[in-house]
Amino acid sequence: MKTGSVATVLILVVCLAVLLAACGGGAGEEEPISAAGKIAFQSDRDGNLEFYIMNADGSGERRLTDNSAKDASLTWSPDGTRIAFASERDDNPEIYVMNADGSDETNLTKNPAGDWTPAWSPDGSRIAFVSDRDGAREIYVMNADGSDQANLTNSPADDFGPAWSPDGTRIVFVSGRDGNAEIYVMNADGSGQANLTNNPADYDLVPAWSPDGSRISFMPTREGNWEIFVMNTDGSGQTNLTNSRAYDSIPAWSPDGSRIAFDSERDGNLEIYVMNADGSGLTRLTDNPADEGVPAWSPDGSRIAFQSNRDGNFEIYVMNADGSGQTRLTNNPAEDGGPAWSPQP
Repeated sequence: MKTGSVATVLILVVCLAVLLAACGGGAGEEEPISAAGKIAFQSDRDGNLEFYIMNADGSGERRLTDNSAKDASLTWSPDGTRIAFASERDDNPEIYVMNADGSDETNLTKNPAGDWTPAWSPDGSRIAFVSDRDGAREIYVMNADGSDQANLTNSPADDFGPAWSPDGTRIVFVSGRDGNAEIYVMNADGSGQANLTNNPADYDLVPAWSPDGSRISFMPTREGNWEIFVMNTDGSGQTNLTNSRAYDSIPAWSPDGSRIAFDSERDGNLEIYVMNADGSGLTRLTDNPADEGVPAWSPDGSRIAFQSNRDGNFEIYVMNADGSGQTRLTNNPAEDGGPAWSPQP
């Protein structure tokens, strides 16, 4: 596999997640946002992809961004006061930050190259991101105000998908430097880069730390289709949790690390499942002939937001963590998706 195609595959995976997540609509624009919990999401109801926010019950919906360009890759700061995202409003992708109410939008990267996929450090002081300003896609880091931008990976191949360890000392990412997509880890200053997966299969993608930092989940194709694996942080103990002939993807750790929610097409269409962190206790949460996916846990682990097109177009729904109480939060003929809970205030 050519290294140049690695990032393309990841982009396809991310795009699939966004498409599945699309949903929109809700209560009146004048209602206040509750401090008890907020869900941000993406919608094309105004003709292009923009960000919206609403209370966790669907009330108080309002638009956060208002620009003719596409906005993507929304991520909350750890304290819930700010949102980082990527935008093409300057004719190329840049990393922006704004307050949680949509005010004070600021371009942090200000570079003629492409900058994508921001990821906040656990203490909120830094943001990792991907940039091709040095030719290949590389992992960069900067302070939360955009200062001190530095290339961490410095590889001729594509590096992407950064995710901080819970203690902020390490960053896991995907690299094509070995001819196929592998999961790497490095210290937060870019030192100590190490290949964790070391597998000749085509792709190992979407690494995510467990909340306690002891394990990393990822999505490989080594079994002939997408599966959900976990491994120790040194790459040992790589274990297939799903073992299904169907597509299993988009793993999401519960806040306490005891469970993993994910998408699966094992029943002929995309549904949301949950399992214990060791792969036991597999449970189907949704059961609908439509496609449902991109699960997002509430900060207390009691609920899961997700996207579904069971009403003809993608909308945002919420359910209890056991699959009960499935409720539509948005109601709009456009495609809206990618629900993201704010951290608890």
